[in-house]
Amino acid sequence: MAKKGLSARQKRILEFIQDFYEERSYPPTIRDIQQACSISSTSVVDYNLRILERSGHIRRDREVSRGIEVLVGGRRRGRVPVLGYIAAGEPSPVPTQESWSDFEAIDELEVPQGLLGEVPADAYALRVKGTSMIDALVDDGDVVIVRPVDSVKNGDMVVAWLQTEKEVTLKRFYNEGERIRLQPANSTMSPIYVDPENLEVQGKVVAVLRSNL
Repeated sequence: MAKKGLSARQKRILEFIQDFYEERSYPPTIRDIQQACSISSTSVVDYNLRILERSGHIRRDREVSRGIEVLVGGRRRGRVPVLGYIAAGEPSPVPTQESWSDFEAIDELEVPQGLLGEVPADAYALRVKGTSMIDALVDDGDVVIVRPVDSVKNGDMVVAWLQTEKEVTLKRFYNEGERIRLQPANSTMSPIYVDPENLEVQGKVVAVLRSNL
C-alpha cells in the first residue's frame, strides 16, 4: 500500500511492523514498537497507530496485546481474494463478465509465509478446473495466484481471455507473430491458436498452491 501522506515516524512504525511479522510470523506489541522506533511513550505509539488504522494501513484488535494486522490493498497482509474458477483444459465460458477484475471475491486465501515476498499487493487467486497444465504441476483443484500485468513473455503461464468467445483458459503463452499459441502442459492435449486481436491476457501466474499438500 502506498505510504503517501504518512509522516516519517509512521512510515518507520509500519515498516517495523511488517519486518517484525515477516521475521517472527506474529505482530509486535506496542512496547516492541516503542523500543524499536525510539518513541518516548506507548501513548505516542498508540496515537500513530490510530493514524495508520484510519488510513487503512493496519487493522487493530485492542483487546489483544499483539492485535495488529498489516493491510495490503485494503485486505489483511498474507491473504489474497479468490475470484472464481479457471479452466485448465478447454476454454471455459465466464457468464456475464468480460474481465476477472470485475469479479467480487468469493473467498479469501491465506498465503503461506514463504510466498509472502513473491505475492504482489494486486494479486488474486483462481481455483483450477481441469488437467491441461498437469505437466507444469498444476492439477485439478489447485489454486493459482495471478498478478495483473501489461505484458508477458513467451513461456509465461497466463490467464487468457478469448474476447469473441467470451471464454477464459489457463495456458502458457507463445507469440508466433500472426498468431498466439496457448500451449497446454499436457502431452495428450493440443495447443489453442488465437488471433492476437482476439486475445486479452488477464494476468500471469506467480505462484501455485497445491490442493494435495
